[in-house]
Amino acid sequence: MQINQYLEHTKLSPIFDSNDCEQLVNEAMEFNFIGVCVPPYWVKKAKRDLGKSNVKLVTVVGFPLGYQRSEVKMREIDIALKDGADEIDVVMNLSAFKTGVMMWVKGELAQFAKACHEANALLKVIIETAYLSEEEIIRAGKISADAGADFVKTSTGFAPAGAKVTHIQLMRQHLPANVGIKASGGIKNLAQALSMIEAGADRIGTSSAVQIFKESQIRENSCN
Repeated sequence: MQINQYLEHTKLSPIFDSNDCEQLVNEAMEFNFIGVCVPPYWVKKAKRDLGKSNVKLVTVVGFPLGYQRSEVKMREIDIALKDGADEIDVVMNLSAFKTGVMMWVKGELAQFAKACHEANALLKVIIETAYLSEEEIIRAGKISADAGADFVKTSTGFAPAGAKVTHIQLMRQHLPANVGIKASGGIKNLAQALSMIEAGADRIGTSSAVQIFKESQIRENSCN
């Protein structure tokens, strides 16, 4: 397994600075991670620093609470795409979801998916599983898939809990095969990453990507 092709090297700290951006991008290119996820403000610089690299540039929208107006999120998406983002991780409006206005939530996400796809970008929907029951996780995944999302993502990393194997398994059981799963939040080591992948995750969003990759190299070398 090429673990690096599952890893999105991520840092979304409130005090993320230019040095963090350069380090994150350089490490993503050095270890050939599938993607690098940076705060929206830093997308333009990250794109410039990535140059012609194949590493996907990911950023977040409506982060971390998701209850911004649709127009605000759409503007964020437009700017991120213009700045060079390849993938958008948008936080679902759980405030609307919990209220029960499902068609509105689906309509919002469909707008975002259309905008991303027209720019040849991917849309991931963060459903924040820590705040959802199993039935709600299934329903949120279905809404996201029906709206055209390319991935459903577990967490922002700012909620009380992050990715759980049981939630990944539940999502994989109920999502269409063409919709990927991104596990994120609290994944700090190789064992955790592998457990998420075995459960059905296609991507791992983590600030510990370098450590996880190095652990995988040590493990591989010890088996040879």
